[in-house]
Amino acid sequence: MNLARQIEQYLPQQLLELVQDISRQAAKLGQRVYLVGGVVRDLLLGDPSLRSGPRFDLDLVVEGDAVKLAQQVAETSQAKLLAHHRFGTAKLRYGDFTLDLATARRETYAKPGALPAVTPGTLKDDLIRRDFSINTMAISLASNDYGELVDPYQGKGDLEHRLIRILHPKSFSDDATRILRAVRYEQRFGFEFETQTAQLLKRDIPMLDTISGDRIRHELELILEEEQPELAIRRLGELGVLPRISPVLQGDGWIAEKFDKARRLKKPTQLPSLYFCLVIYSFSEKKIEQFLTRLNMSAKLSRAIRDTLRLKTRLPLLDTSPLKPSEIYYLLREYEPVAIQANAIASDEKEGTSSLIAQRHLQLFLTKLRYVRTALDGEELKRLGISAGPEMGKVLQILHKAKLDGGVRTRADEEKLALSLSLKLER
Repeated sequence: MNLARQIEQYLPQQLLELVQDISRQAAKLGQRVYLVGGVVRDLLLGDPSLRSGPRFDLDLVVEGDAVKLAQQVAETSQAKLLAHHRFGTAKLRYGDFTLDLATARRETYAKPGALPAVTPGTLKDDLIRRDFSINTMAISLASNDYGELVDPYQGKGDLEHRLIRILHPKSFSDDATRILRAVRYEQRFGFEFETQTAQLLKRDIPMLDTISGDRIRHELELILEEEQPELAIRRLGELGVLPRISPVLQGDGWIAEKFDKARRLKKPTQLPSLYFCLVIYSFSEKKIEQFLTRLNMSAKLSRAIRDTLRLKTRLPLLDTSPLKPSEIYYLLREYEPVAIQANAIASDEKEGTSSLIAQRHLQLFLTKLRYVRTALDGEELKRLGISAGPEMGKVLQILHKAKLDGGVRTRADEEKLALSLSLKLER
């Protein structure tokens, strides 16, 4: 099967020319280059909306020395090169395009859950080390068979039958992160597990204990970047995978409802962190600490997750009307915005944890109060004759509260209030 026409339709002209140039330079070095990965799968699916990752982030496998080829390409183009000699890989950046070149390799696993030992190999070796048959296809970019599909493990047939199939019985035990990936693909494409794959997946769920927290977290992050991650989370719960990651993780209807609400309120780039904060909303402090330790969360996300629980316990303070805008601001300013948004989404008057009043206060902070700034800063106050130090700090805070509460509206109002405050503080 030849996919040359699909390649030309799918790739922007500039990127197509870059790929073809790389193939020509590879031929001069006696090497062959293949397009691999999700782009091949998505070409065959015929639906560009199913592209995964960045819009034009292509993977190329080189039968030869990928780093040497990438270095040569970088010298004759405007590409930015990042080479990893140890792994035989290189990354070329051309503006909005990224090309990942990897030397064809074979893998062996010393023990379950370990990172594989890698040695140079053939294209077929490289394809069989991959996770599922639908990801084992390649397209030749060589001039003599340009566009020809290479499909040694029947990936195209599994695509047509809408199946997720592993390549060998030890696949999940060698690398149990494939369990999370299998569910992600199953739910994204609406596919089913091939019979033996389903049996082996359930058998090898305990092998997730052999995987580091960093690698499990990475797979969860990829799930949370899906259009509807709650589908995969629900499925992981049905299969018994979630409890293996954390005993209190759930994939119930509450998650689906709140995730849907989150998508309607937040920008997509902020969603994964918000999803994490919603996932842990019912956790106790002890369970949250266990969760953060297990997944080796970043300091920033850990703070957001802890803030989510801390704020949840303080929501009754916001369940009071009326509260001045300044009171709302100074109750909430210490929390990460994503934690505040998580509470605004998760709290529900029917649950008894807060009322509609608290939700309105949370949203007011997020949409307006946190952006309120005074026209005057420390330098401006110095010019008005107010000395730096505790006095200035008090003046700035009172000015800010007055701005929040509508007590001052113009720069002149602020100057007048600042001078009057300074006189009072001097007495």
